[in-house]
Amino acid sequence: MFPKVQTASNISVDSSWNSSGGMAGYISRSVSLSPIDPNSPSLPSIASNMKQTNGSTSPRNVDLASSPLKIFVLAKKKINDIFADIDNYVGETYDFVKELCSDSDVVSDHQIQEVYRLQDKIKGIREVLARDHMKVVFFGRTSNGKSSVVNAMLQDKILPSGMGHTTNCFLQVEGSDTSEAYVLTEDSPEPLSIQSVSHLAHALNSEKFGDSSLVRIFWPKNKCPLLRDDVVLVDSPGIDISPNLDEWIDKHCVDADVFVLVANAESTLMVTEKNFFHKVSERLSKPNMFILNNRWDSSSNDEVEFLDKVKQQHMDRSVKFLVDELKVVNRSQAENRVFFVSAKEVLQARLQQQQGKPPHTGILADVAGFQARFFEFQEFERKFEECLSKSAVKTKFEQHTQRGKTITSDLRKLLDGVHETASKLRSEKLALRKEQYDRLDFTQQQLSILTQEVKHEICHIVETVEQKVAGALSEEIRRLNVHVDEFERPFHSDSLVLSVYKKELNSHVEQGLGSNLRGRLSNQVQMSVESAQKDMIDRMSSLIPPEHRPKMMNVLPRHSFEVLYRLNCESLCSDFQEDLEFRFSLGLVNIVRCFLGPNRSKKVLGKRVNSIPWPIPSTPQTPSNEVHIISPSPEYLALLKLALSSSSSQTAVGILAVGGFLMKTVGWRVIFATLASMCDSLYTLYNHCFWELSSTFARLCHLVDEVISDMQNEIGLLDQDTQKLDESSVSSRTLRNKADYLYSELETFIEQYLQYEQ
Repeated sequence: MFPKVQTASNISVDSSWNSSGGMAGYISRSVSLSPIDPNSPSLPSIASNMKQTNGSTSPRNVDLASSPLKIFVLAKKKINDIFADIDNYVGETYDFVKELCSDSDVVSDHQIQEVYRLQDKIKGIREVLARDHMKVVFFGRTSNGKSSVVNAMLQDKILPSGMGHTTNCFLQVEGSDTSEAYVLTEDSPEPLSIQSVSHLAHALNSEKFGDSSLVRIFWPKNKCPLLRDDVVLVDSPGIDISPNLDEWIDKHCVDADVFVLVANAESTLMVTEKNFFHKVSERLSKPNMFILNNRWDSSSNDEVEFLDKVKQQHMDRSVKFLVDELKVVNRSQAENRVFFVSAKEVLQARLQQQQGKPPHTGILADVAGFQARFFEFQEFERKFEECLSKSAVKTKFEQHTQRGKTITSDLRKLLDGVHETASKLRSEKLALRKEQYDRLDFTQQQLSILTQEVKHEICHIVETVEQKVAGALSEEIRRLNVHVDEFERPFHSDSLVLSVYKKELNSHVEQGLGSNLRGRLSNQVQMSVESAQKDMIDRMSSLIPPEHRPKMMNVLPRHSFEVLYRLNCESLCSDFQEDLEFRFSLGLVNIVRCFLGPNRSKKVLGKRVNSIPWPIPSTPQTPSNEVHIISPSPEYLALLKLALSSSSSQTAVGILAVGGFLMKTVGWRVIFATLASMCDSLYTLYNHCFWELSSTFARLCHLVDEVISDMQNEIGLLDQDTQKLDESSVSSRTLRNKADYLYSELETFIEQYLQYEQ
């Protein structure tokens, strides 16, 4: 199970990233991995052209043969960069759906809660990824040299070691960016000096920790290449001195990537060691295990023929344990998991190397088989690093990668739904807007047509009322003598009595005329006006929605329309000057005029006709007793002739009314003086009809204007909603493309780091 080679793939994603996610434009990935032979002496490197984005370093020409652990370092950086982008993306999506929910019905509260839940998941994954490291746990019986193996790998004497039981708790060594080493315990967050390790962790210390307690040792990374690559080494107490093996496994083993069983080459695998790893195998599926037969330097004094047999015996038992009992590897792989070393020799040699000396000088120069054991330890470290990096990448990142794919898929589905809903609502809004716009256009056109028709109808009704009033006045004028005859007050020639007599006669005639006209015309005029108003309302109701129609009840006046007729006879006769002088109507001049006519009588009588004076009034109206002699001017005669030629005009009505009344009582002289006053009085009647109908129509038009204004406002709101839905649709599509991009990034990561041959 090693990375596959076939990912020499070019993956291109076209995505319009324009937000704070930090990824924009066209991004291409070119990755190439070479196959790894578990039996080969070195681990090939990742292809030199692998490109990273978002500030991540480009691992160009990285020589992984010198440090296979770099695969984990690169994979960790890569997956952290991807999840940082996913975190930004989920946050952006959450802000988008939250804002969209407040403005429209495109997103539900359930969808917002779903995105919020995914946001929490991503944050949790990022916290775990930031802490992830390659963890190796060393187990074995007491005094098998576990601490010595760790010190040899760290190339320094960090952990306490010696004869007997030395380590009384778990010691975890991890890299630190500080220049000085320090120690942390579970009981206190305060850092302690590195010198306290021997005091705290040594079994001979009087202040003992529990055997499952953990002491963390932070060693500067620049002093140890192994720690520089995010490797954590955990030393444990002897498994033969504690009954808390289950607690050990739960607390320190479930997140381990590699287990190293440090056995004593002077003996064989013990049941205690086997039972412990059986427990581990029950909790973890196929744990990665190495078996170090430590203290193999003790075999240098044995005879050669026995040495090979003992080594083969240890190999057979170790392979059988790994293959047949634990079933964690096959037989060919198992032989690469068993090594024969001397950790004490390796540590001593490496300390000499740090001093600038060759590793095989000094005491080690005379030790038989040292070179072989030193190379064996180096081979163990190489195989160990290959397995550790491969296993850690898979165990640490595979599950998170799959969860990231699930999250991006869920968001993609959610955004697809948002896009579909926004597009559907946009179509509905556009259809509703078109309907409202067509209705508005139709209403405006119909209102314009109806306005013209109503104007003509009002003019027609006013003319009809005018004709009816003119006809009624004509008939009443012909009966004017009846009103005068019905006046029964006694007549007296005294000027004071005569003035009162005239006033009462005017009032009597005015009341009679008004009463008769009201009786003859009021119902007809009122019915005409009300019929016209009802017709307006009926025609306007088609332009007003049902919810606005109750307002039409307030259009008509609360009281019935009533026509009042006021002729003001007193004003008409204000300039009348009566002539009470007796005249003999059968005189010679009058008889000649009657039989011969005006023209012929002039020839017979000559100038005598014109010499007859007009009578002087005996009772002047004015207080100053001035005499007003009114003679008709040519303008008045022409106006009278023009008025009499049209019996339907307002002027004719006025002349007939005045003439019919005054001819009976006062004669023609006052007609010309009161003609204009009569016309104004009757014209008020027609204005009142016109105003009544026009005001009704104006109120109806105001209601229609309100409806038009409401429709215009609604169209404006629909335009705003459509624009927002357009923006929502574009944003959801853009975010959906980001989900595709991130999904492809995770697929690329799987191809680069998580594809293994079976």
